[in-house]
Amino acid sequence: MTPPPPVTRILVTGGAGFIGSHYVRTLLGPDGPAGPDGPARTEVTVLDRLTYAGNLANLAPVRDHPGFAFLHGDIRDADLVDKLVSEHDQVVHFAAESHVDRSILGAAEFVRTNVLGTQTLLDACLRHRTAPFVHISTDEVYGSIETGSWTEDEPVRPNSPYAASKASADLIALSYHRTHGLDVRVTRCSNNYGPHHFPEKVVPLFITRLLDGGKVPLYGDGSHVRDWLHVDDHVRAIELVRTRGRAGEIYNIGGGTELSNRKLTSLLLDACGADWSHVQQVEDRKGHDRRYAVDWTKIRDELGYRPAKDFATGLAETVAWYRDNRSWWQPLLSRAAL
Repeated sequence: MTPPPPVTRILVTGGAGFIGSHYVRTLLGPDGPAGPDGPARTEVTVLDRLTYAGNLANLAPVRDHPGFAFLHGDIRDADLVDKLVSEHDQVVHFAAESHVDRSILGAAEFVRTNVLGTQTLLDACLRHRTAPFVHISTDEVYGSIETGSWTEDEPVRPNSPYAASKASADLIALSYHRTHGLDVRVTRCSNNYGPHHFPEKVVPLFITRLLDGGKVPLYGDGSHVRDWLHVDDHVRAIELVRTRGRAGEIYNIGGGTELSNRKLTSLLLDACGADWSHVQQVEDRKGHDRRYAVDWTKIRDELGYRPAKDFATGLAETVAWYRDNRSWWQPLLSRAAL
């Protein structure tokens, strides 16, 4: 009789947030490594502080999964982190303060969580040789680029306190590989969209306001350009990095759809049945990067990643999800207000 495969115990930080919860639902779902039948090969513990953007409802589909556990706690709590890391084989690190406007109003929490929290996790992983440590970062660490795309060997040039805190965390994580030999892998993604996205980022903010007949803010002249990545594609890429990536490497993850904010606004207006009278031009954000674009050739060639969700389909599905799930997002609107 063939023995069951060994269990991989994964600690997922920030797993009640938008991308982290999607990753957990995927990992423990029918298409994840646990599989729908037979013994589970993957157990997941989510550590989340449940700040304003954390939502236990995001984890409801896996709450009763035998391989799932949740712990309400802080990645800056060294004793808690040490205990949890000692009980797990791998760490996938999503936990972060992530809203640029909030970082401009006050950077302290971003430094404490994104930098010191990451260092606390790394120290625990080093003590217990827990690896790989997959650190989820952002294309914002590169700063703005007029033409072309950033490759992974470009130096970081962050412009907002949020981006600077993420760049600092990236560098600290990579230093643990170079100094101590810890298996650290860093991903840098472009702008995500999809269901369960807290309604403060541009896509869910615009959808929820337009569905309620409200106005949406367009920064400056709306010419800022972003590459859009569906969360389905993002979590597939993260899994490729976790299971097949190389230690000490950075992997850019792109979506392949570059849009100006003005063009994105137009698409969202059409999708929600609204017109430009619902758009309010507002003063541009301080330090607002003009264009982000990452070259994802490396993850394509090494790991076989390609985005599968075309933007038109993904956006239509996202709008439909928010239209059908008011009970999820309406209670969050007061928390989303700056």
